[in-house]
Amino acid sequence: MNDTYYQPQASRTSDAAAESIPSPDGHSNLINTDYTIGQDNITSGFWGLKVDLHSQVFAWSSLVILAFVTITLALPDVMGPFFGGIRSYLTSNLSWAFMLSTNVFVVLAIALIFSPLGRVRLGGTKATPDFSYPGWFAMLFAAGMGVGLMFYCVSEPLTYFNDLRSGTTGPLGQQLSTDEDAKALGMAATIFHWGMHPWATYAIIALALALFSFNKGLPLTMRSVFYPVLGERVWGWPGHVVDVLAVFATLFGLATSLGLGASQASAGLNALFGVPNTSTTMVLLVLGITAVTLVSVIAGVEKGVRRVSQVNMMLAIVLMLFVLVMGPTLLIVTGAADNLMNYLQELPVLANPFGREDDAFIHGWTAFYWAWWISWSPFVGMFIARVSRGRTVREFLIAVLLVPTLVSVIWMSTFGETALWQLSQGYEGANNAALELQLFAMLKELPLASITSLVGIVLVMVFFITSSDSGSLVIDSITSGGKVSSPRTQRIFWVMVEAAIAIALLLGGGLTALQAAVLITGVPFMLVVLTSGYSVVQGLRSEPRV
Repeated sequence: MNDTYYQPQASRTSDAAAESIPSPDGHSNLINTDYTIGQDNITSGFWGLKVDLHSQVFAWSSLVILAFVTITLALPDVMGPFFGGIRSYLTSNLSWAFMLSTNVFVVLAIALIFSPLGRVRLGGTKATPDFSYPGWFAMLFAAGMGVGLMFYCVSEPLTYFNDLRSGTTGPLGQQLSTDEDAKALGMAATIFHWGMHPWATYAIIALALALFSFNKGLPLTMRSVFYPVLGERVWGWPGHVVDVLAVFATLFGLATSLGLGASQASAGLNALFGVPNTSTTMVLLVLGITAVTLVSVIAGVEKGVRRVSQVNMMLAIVLMLFVLVMGPTLLIVTGAADNLMNYLQELPVLANPFGREDDAFIHGWTAFYWAWWISWSPFVGMFIARVSRGRTVREFLIAVLLVPTLVSVIWMSTFGETALWQLSQGYEGANNAALELQLFAMLKELPLASITSLVGIVLVMVFFITSSDSGSLVIDSITSGGKVSSPRTQRIFWVMVEAAIAIALLLGGGLTALQAAVLITGVPFMLVVLTSGYSVVQGLRSEPRV
């Protein structure tokens, strides 16, 4: 990534220009407002540090986060059961709401592709794309998935396969009599969680942000999306609440990824080098990853996150190709095609939120995933919006929905098919390993296991470094009233806050606490994304089409 990924095309030449509201190229319907970016900001420095912060959004976000971290660290024995109870309550009572909402996002995205509104161009009728198709596709995928791909690429297929063969706790509450049927449905369920539903969630938020910034002339921040609903009140307390919710969602979504990454890296280091797999090790890993992230932030976007991202993508491709070549190559290639067809075939029943007989599956897996994607949507959506100026709505939605979904099919098929093939050949290592160790146990059965496992650990860390660096920029932009060139110390602050939340959650309940935090922030932000869908349709209707 470089700094042009984070600034609208019309605002790259100077600091002053960077803070101006981008003007559309060609015909578009600007929203007339007296609001100027940063008008409610505090700009006076303290302790020798320059600040540029939205007085209300930053204050409330910081105070609530500080209280949360303090209470969780001070009362871990109390907060652990509390998080467990919250997670159980939300998944048991609101899983239908998460599933219904994400279905709405998918239907809306597909409808807009075929609608005449798909001919609207982001940035105005004469806007041209900033990036080529290959570069744009690579950034789209890199933005939306990270640590989860490493953590669940082996564990999900194996878990669903075992559940489907042994009882009724798996997808759709079925007990299948043959390994082939169990593998087919298990892989379809895995891809379901990494396919169109998460990407539709990202797409709706991203489309709304791009439309109201590039076409309507509003600041690139979440509150702008609510202008069709709130009008000028969006610059007051209603807008403050929307932006604060976006900060919470992004912070807890990133903290969950960091916590999952730390637990997997700790397990991998224990298996490779005998490092104790304890909370202390996880905390030290969080601190280490955060330190590297801070170096990236200090180096700047061009020299820091761009280079880390390049290493990240290269390592991911190398690891996937290694497993493809050294694993059951023909089975992976043919399996990927079969898995895609099975996913499309099972999609209607897997996405159905009512009358299900697989509570363990939808409560333990689907509801958590949907809340996680919703929590990531402001961060990923803002990134996707910034790199998509000049695209028509139709090509934007096709790319954001289909290209990353196909890459997810290939990734999950490569690792999942290899793990299931090993199980069929009598290798029980991955199947018997703990959740966070299953990837390393699968790699152990392939050549150069120590090297590939080390690459896997590095990938887990680098995935989060890129997400944290980019996420801190988005959070800083929101808490700076939509500015994109605020003091770098503010990004450093938010990176440290992410680490503090992750540590607090790891010590205050582990994986259950991480999942509970995502669910807590996912509930209110689900309403934000739904409102974004309404705003997108209203905004597109007044736009000229190419």
